Amino acid sequence: MTPLSVVQLGEIKYQDAWDLQCRLHQARLDGSVGDHLLLLNHPHTLTVGTRGGSPDRWANLHAERAVLKNRGVDLVESDRGGDITWHGPGQLVVYPIMHLEPYGQDVGHYVRMLEAMVLRTLEALGIKAQRSGGYPGVWIGEEKISAVGARIKRWVTMHGVSINIRGPLEGFDWILPCGLEGKGVTSIERQLPSAAPDDAAILSLVSDAASAVFDREVVVSGSASLP
Repeated sequence: MTPLSVVQLGEIKYQDAWDLQCRLHQARLDGSVGDHLLLLNHPHTLTVGTRGGSPDRWANLHAERAVLKNRGVDLVESDRGGDITWHGPGQLVVYPIMHLEPYGQDVGHYVRMLEAMVLRTLEALGIKAQRSGGYPGVWIGEEKISAVGARIKRWVTMHGVSINIRGPLEGFDWILPCGLEGKGVTSIERQLPSAAPDDAAILSLVSDAASAVFDREVVVSGSASLP
């Protein structure tokens, strides 16, 4: 199997991660690096994608910007797909930088692969989840546990998927998540009778799921290898 480099970055600011993705995306186009999977988490951040309410992309923001600023929350207009979402403590973010040529250059298929990666991860924990017709991401009933917001440029991917693991996930109270009325959010912790596994176990499960879904050999790489 073709190697897939998995890099665990820990906590990193959204803009810094975005800049890194842009450099890695260009390097992948140039052929100087192979495919990568970045695993990380962000400090409190609200981002809005290209489907954000037009002309006001922040139409689904419900909290006062001054209050959020005082709490140190970053607000970022991203080039990913989708509407508004939150990133922060207790959430894992997965950013694949991959060329889609081996996968038929099919955007819809790629989104389903991201969802399948999350579904496999949850299944390994004994959590039954599903897709919801017309709504990207992974759901448990009417509650979203994983959001998808990708960008594909010249058939190389950026951005990706988030998985709610634990904690109050308070940032979702500041927004209408993904612009969807009547939908809630949940986490791995809320779906298990005991505490969620530690971060190392979750990262291992996600890496295994990515290996299976993308049919790749996972190779753990250090951040020093990144451009």
